[in-house]
Amino acid sequence: MAPKLLNKSIVIVGGTSGMGLSAALACKEAGARLVVVGRDAESTAIARQRLGDSVRFLIGDAVQAETAERAVAEAVKYFGRLDALYHVAGGSGRRFGDGPLHDVTDEGVDWTLAVNLKSVILSNRAAVRQFRVQGDGGAILNMGSVLGSRPSPQYFSTHVYAAAKSALVGFTRSCAAYYAKENIRFNVIAASLVETPMSQRAAGDETIIKFTIIP
Repeated sequence: MAPKLLNKSIVIVGGTSGMGLSAALACKEAGARLVVVGRDAESTAIARQRLGDSVRFLIGDAVQAETAERAVAEAVKYFGRLDALYHVAGGSGRRFGDGPLHDVTDEGVDWTLAVNLKSVILSNRAAVRQFRVQGDGGAILNMGSVLGSRPSPQYFSTHVYAAAKSALVGFTRSCAAYYAKENIRFNVIAASLVETPMSQRAAGDETIIKFTIIP
């Protein structure tokens, strides 16, 4: 039986650490051909050690339009086409001033919306443009968060992050409806607490961990 993703060409934005790296490892094992985008040289070097030289790597800021455009172009150049995009890049804006609304800073608003919403729009746009050139559809998966629809005032009071993740659902749903006729599929994963570099604060707090466990 052939691997489920044999020879599928996939771009993973934010694929050098955390859930993105886990997805890249799983996709490679399933036979996919990958372009993995990382934000810095350090995480990219670590990912390269785990994924091997058959994977194409790019270093770039997901908030810049050219990053996703380069990644899609790389997939087409080396693998002949693009079959799917997984956008997992994002981050907490807490250190930049995200938090309860009355404490939110201008920098916190700009940084958090850019990293968690603008970057997704840019990568999805690049993928859709390529899918339409190919004319046979494709798949997009965006990383959301349970905080976009289920607030936790005691533990996760980052209101701009919640706004970005909520908007991401509306954006993805709207695109899914519009492009369905072209067989371009959109989905969101609304993740709860997963132990990754981004979630170190929460994952190290036993009270928060107990809160996230469903009885």
